Amino acid sequence: MTGHRNPPQSGRALRFVALVRKESLQVIRDPSSILIAFVLPLILLFLFGYGISLDTKETRVGVVIEDVTPVTSDLAASFQASRYFSVTTGRDRREFEEDLVLARVRGIIVIPADFTDKYTAGTHPQIQVIVDGSDPNTANFVQNYVQGAVATWRQLRQSETAADGPPIKVEQRFWFNPELTSRSFLVPGSIAIIMTLVGTLLTSLVVAREWERGTMEAIMATPVTAIELLAGKILPYFVLALASMTLCVLLAVFVFGVPFRGSIGALYLLSAVFLVPALGQGLLISAVTKNQFLASQMALITAFLPSFLLSGFLFEINSMPDVIQWITFVVPTRYLIPCLQTVFLAGDIWPMFFGSIGAMFLIGSVFFILAARSTRKRIA
Repeated sequence: MTGHRNPPQSGRALRFVALVRKESLQVIRDPSSILIAFVLPLILLFLFGYGISLDTKETRVGVVIEDVTPVTSDLAASFQASRYFSVTTGRDRREFEEDLVLARVRGIIVIPADFTDKYTAGTHPQIQVIVDGSDPNTANFVQNYVQGAVATWRQLRQSETAADGPPIKVEQRFWFNPELTSRSFLVPGSIAIIMTLVGTLLTSLVVAREWERGTMEAIMATPVTAIELLAGKILPYFVLALASMTLCVLLAVFVFGVPFRGSIGALYLLSAVFLVPALGQGLLISAVTKNQFLASQMALITAFLPSFLLSGFLFEINSMPDVIQWITFVVPTRYLIPCLQTVFLAGDIWPMFFGSIGAMFLIGSVFFILAARSTRKRIA
């Protein structure tokens, strides 16, 4: 008679399959899950891809030529030929002062009246650059681009006039992103931000939804354990998050033109390991709050904002205060973003990946242990 009974392991497997099937049907029936997994990433990716750019092109500047000579006209023409500037010329800096105050121009480049005489005499002529310091990033861009344009112009003039001694030519090489296109590293970084939001937000609603709908009591009456409950709920969302990541990668390569030089295996391994802390954090939030609205707000505050601000996505971590730098070590996207950028732009660099994989797995393990303990207490 005992031969007709299912062994304990078989019973656990059946319970787990039933939980996965139940949660998968819930995903299919709930349009909000599809919206969060596929529509929200599309919106965010297009915002990050087209709305955020660190490339400064055609910056409006005024060029003041106090004394028009062939030399000063040639220098002004070098600014006009630069793809970084949109130039308006004048004879007096006062013509552009109001425009600078009203941000109609971002800088004023003054070529003084004695520029030609000093240049001819070889006494190091100077030009003045006036920028709006209320926008430090743009001010630094204008200053650096002006210095680059002047250096290029001087090099060309020296080669044309056959000055004493050959000019020193600096040949630069940019590895992995030779065009210096900010989109090429912003888009892979934005995929990590999107995966954080999708993974944590989706799972933060899972257990909270059960409590709100009153179905958790029915689950508590079954022999299911806390581990089986969490695993059965997380698997469908794990697959859903990977599908969302795949969509983002396809858009990054075929719509935004980001090169992909790594392997598919490395991409999915890094993404799968990253989902351990992302989904674990969502489950912990869900198990603690028991309220979908509160869970979603906590997911945004504790997952999305730290990933956006403290991961190195936009702000260099080394430039942050020491206390904030220590906090970044527990932000999982700190480890995923440089790995994704490396997979896209450089290829598979496994010595770099292994350390990040270990850190993400450790953080995720802590989240899952806390979520399991919290859920076990609720069920008990």
